[in-house]
Amino acid sequence: MARTNLRYGANHGHPTTPIEKTLRPSQRKGVQSNRTKFVRSVIREVVGFSPYERRVMELLRNSKDKKARKLTKKRLGTLLRSKRKLEELGTIIAESRRTGH
Repeated sequence: MARTNLRYGANHGHPTTPIEKTLRPSQRKGVQSNRTKFVRSVIREVVGFSPYERRVMELLRNSKDKKARKLTKKRLGTLLRSKRKLEELGTIIAESRRTGH
């Protein structure tokens, strides 16, 4: 909201030009760059899945979702990380079904 020259109210104060906000490094933390995404995809392609990820994928294929959630939570520490991992592995399973592997 633009300030008016009023002494009181929502828009009180001298009229000024707003300063453009920039993100601090702490606010950019965790934003994935194209290079990082590419490197991780290459590593995934070369190395494959860890044993617990293979087990979780097998549980998801056999529709044992609760067991898979418990296993990933035990391995990763928090429920939010577990949900993200299950989502990621679920999309990979769906992708493999579409391609026919």
